[in-house]
Amino acid sequence: MLPLFDLMMRAQNGAATDAMARQFNLAQEQAAKAMAALMPAFSSGLKRSATTPYDFGALLKTFASGDYTQYFEDMSRAFTPQGIAAGNSILEQIFGSKDVSRAIAAQAAQITGVGQEILKQMLPVMADMLMGGLQKQTTGQMSAANPFGEAMQQATQQWLEATGFVPKKAQPQPTIFDNPFTQSMQAMFSAASGGQPQQPAAPANPFADNPFAKAFQDWMTPPASAAAKPAAAAAPETPNQFSDLVNAMFDSGLEVQKNYQKSLESIFDTYRAKADGEEK
Repeated sequence: MLPLFDLMMRAQNGAATDAMARQFNLAQEQAAKAMAALMPAFSSGLKRSATTPYDFGALLKTFASGDYTQYFEDMSRAFTPQGIAAGNSILEQIFGSKDVSRAIAAQAAQITGVGQEILKQMLPVMADMLMGGLQKQTTGQMSAANPFGEAMQQATQQWLEATGFVPKKAQPQPTIFDNPFTQSMQAMFSAASGGQPQQPAAPANPFADNPFAKAFQDWMTPPASAAAKPAAAAAPETPNQFSDLVNAMFDSGLEVQKNYQKSLESIFDTYRAKADGEEK
């Protein structure tokens, strides 16, 4: 799977930076830096929202409830009241509160020089784009060709290096769509967006009308024969496989300054602790 930043750069056939710059009256350099500065927050928020298969399933079910591909293909729709409302709904799911969004925008403003209010307005648009890209990629609708031209890539690299955000070098992507859990994820996204997953359909089973139920059963319940085997023979791979899936799917695709990443994580920790205290 493509990292989140690379995925976003493919929105509107590679014109994401230009569209954001025009919408918010920024130079392309400013728009690229702003999107790069906000991307690690999306990566952290998504990973924190998917710490268990059950949380991951709930997150994907929320994302699959709408057609976000329209915002990825035509970013002008993400700037409409309907698009902004959809983006804010995603932000609430992965950030937890508006306070987190505000704190993230304030943190990004310090390092980019872009106004905090503009960054706050960019957040729901980016949320729409990312979810649309994930839907397209998961259902096999993403073209292998990169419309983000070489000249633009080089310019973006230079802009980001000046701020401290550097796109990671391309790495071999792990195959993560080869188990029932992720096949069911493809099925759910495909049903929402109208696409067809490229992977072969799973064998018929009594849970065929509810792929997530079957996936959770396969993921969480060991085979009956496992009871007769030593525990170490069957289970150790499950946590690692799930962690690899989440990390691969929600990798930011950027090398980020440690202090900046630490500040973002602190934002999530602070507001999560506050929310937990209010629930008690």
